[in-house]
Amino acid sequence: MTLEVVKQKSRGFICVNAHPEGCRVNVERQIDVAAAQPPAGRSDSHPISNVLVVGASTGYGLASRIAAGWGLRARTLGVFFERPPDRGRTASAGFYNTVAVHQRAKKDGLHAASLNGDAFSDDVKREAAEMIRKEFAPVDLVIYSLASPRRTDPRNGATYQSTLKPVGQAYSSRTIDLDSERVTEVTIEPASEQEVADTIAVMGGEDWKRWMEMLLEENLLASGARTLAYSYIGPEMTWPIYRDGTIGQAKKDLDRAAGELSATMSNRLGGRAWVSVNKAIVTQASAAIPVVPLYMSILMKVMQERGVEEGAIEQIDRLFREFLSGDGKMRTDAGGRIRLDDQEMREEVQSKVSGVWPTVTTENLHQVSDFAWFKRQFRNLFGFEVPGVDYSQPTEIDLAW
Repeated sequence: MTLEVVKQKSRGFICVNAHPEGCRVNVERQIDVAAAQPPAGRSDSHPISNVLVVGASTGYGLASRIAAGWGLRARTLGVFFERPPDRGRTASAGFYNTVAVHQRAKKDGLHAASLNGDAFSDDVKREAAEMIRKEFAPVDLVIYSLASPRRTDPRNGATYQSTLKPVGQAYSSRTIDLDSERVTEVTIEPASEQEVADTIAVMGGEDWKRWMEMLLEENLLASGARTLAYSYIGPEMTWPIYRDGTIGQAKKDLDRAAGELSATMSNRLGGRAWVSVNKAIVTQASAAIPVVPLYMSILMKVMQERGVEEGAIEQIDRLFREFLSGDGKMRTDAGGRIRLDDQEMREEVQSKVSGVWPTVTTENLHQVSDFAWFKRQFRNLFGFEVPGVDYSQPTEIDLAW
């Protein structure tokens, strides 16, 4: 046992360690949200009893695992790539999140299994298949929520690196320098064709398809099984760097993959695949995208004023209860996507954000936006500044599930 007082360590804006107790409290809060709702309706045609979540340790993937487990009492297998504790060094936040999930699942009598490894690799896919065959088969629902800056394709050995750039022409806009908290102008040069292709290889639909094809080949999917991948569209002001940028090209590839998977799954077992477009939330990835932290700081203030703010667990709990449970017809947009960003994209919300956007300066940043919330939410991801945690007390860092 290694008890330490864990103080936040940062490299610029980024936290480089994690607080296990803070992560546990974060997970417990999300579990309480899902468990507090009345039991979701069971579907005879589309039961959700065994769920695979690829990318299950943080953000929407973690929320998906929690909503499935504590909202539907489903058995869950989470796959992710997280750093364990090592010789006095704390584990990654996602590792501690998973420990907390297992601790609470054991207490509440839920079956939760986890696989820590490179989800892009064929070895991890095979290992997951064996775990599913022994503990879960058949799987009713697969959530693909993998977020990574790079991917090595096991079939050709190539390593691809994603980029955050516009496509076609340079893009200039307002942003926040996260270290100095100054509102500045940023200009980002356009991506090369290779950078676009590499970003699609990392964040597009190819690996999602490989997961589903493997599960089909191994006969590990239940009749009528469904799968979802998560995406984001956002407002037009962010489109040059997001929807029309390199990330957006990858997200459009997810749409393509969803269509191909739906056709295959429908023919093979009466299943379906969808992309779910979710609301903007603070993640390690979103903090790295120019323009987005400023947009989210304004958005949060506007949504809180109107009482329509939703975090990851609130959105995903709604996804499971309103879209995936019961026997009703799935509600989608014209592109066949599930839309959980309806509150963010309300006309009165976006109109207010658009009105505030050109007025923001370094001097009024904290008055017209909630950048303090953005910073707090970011540090919460690593278990810091979590209400109710006494950071002066030592905590166990050498944890395992």
